[in-house]
Amino acid sequence: MPSLPMQFFMAIFFLESLVAMLQNGIMAAVLGWEGVQGQALPKGDMIVACLAASRFSLHGITFMNNFLVILNFGHRVHYLDILWDFSNTLSFWLNALLSVFYCVKIASFSHPTFLWLRWRISCSVPRLLLGSLAISVLTTIPSATGNTIVTLMQVSQPLHTNGSWADWARILYGNLFLFHEMLALSPPFLLFLASTALLMFSLRRHLHQMQWGRPRPGNPSTQAHIMALKSLGFFLVFYTSYFLSVLVAVMKFMPLQCHWYFAWQVVTYAGVSLHSTILLFSSPRLRRAFKNGLQGFGTKGCGGLVRGQVPPEGSDKEPVRG
Repeated sequence: MPSLPMQFFMAIFFLESLVAMLQNGIMAAVLGWEGVQGQALPKGDMIVACLAASRFSLHGITFMNNFLVILNFGHRVHYLDILWDFSNTLSFWLNALLSVFYCVKIASFSHPTFLWLRWRISCSVPRLLLGSLAISVLTTIPSATGNTIVTLMQVSQPLHTNGSWADWARILYGNLFLFHEMLALSPPFLLFLASTALLMFSLRRHLHQMQWGRPRPGNPSTQAHIMALKSLGFFLVFYTSYFLSVLVAVMKFMPLQCHWYFAWQVVTYAGVSLHSTILLFSSPRLRRAFKNGLQGFGTKGCGGLVRGQVPPEGSDKEPVRG
């Protein structure tokens, strides 16, 4: 029977995972459906749709992994680890691509290279998405191969044997996998850091120029700049903590049945979940779809009528009063 602290952190983690899967599923479904219907998606929304799909997969695999841990099947999640590694790597690259895209589109720099990037990046988004997918597949192949070999060695190992060559292979693979994760995740993470820092610098400089002009108090443009800086700083801190948490989790120094393990899982995925929430409510398309969905739910709850609507002549429905 799990301890009370472990049950508490387990409940928070699974609730966090379900909420993250729901919001990423909504984003991927709404934007994907508009693309299927032939509507031209903005390049930024195209990246957001792919990022939401990869994060939906990431949270789903993590949910399943930890559910198997609770059922004491943690030794059978090796093949799910391969899918987690692919989804996590793809999410890092797509997040870096989104940061670079917004930096190039929003930041105001006059360097010729930056201007050339602004001119080229929109038409290059589909190829960059395919490139992110290809890099994720290629970087997952070595870890998948090593994971499969170690798993087969452990399955073929006789029971109740310690210090065998299979155990030494597992330890060696763990060390190599940590090195592999650092090599695989560091480039997109550094790209994310650089683009976010440049965007924050540009917004900060523009904010100083606006304040130098002494705008009136409560200027919407000034407030928008301040809110954008706060959001970027918030996500910068949380995504950095996520990167470090992933490296710590790869070390597997914390017992799976320890309540601190699930506490660490909650902290690890909190920043990613909150960033998905920010993306959901910052996109006009997604806000409109979310609002329409709530209005549709309210309409059904009122028998198909919205507030103030008069039923058609001959209907037995009563008007919905405001």
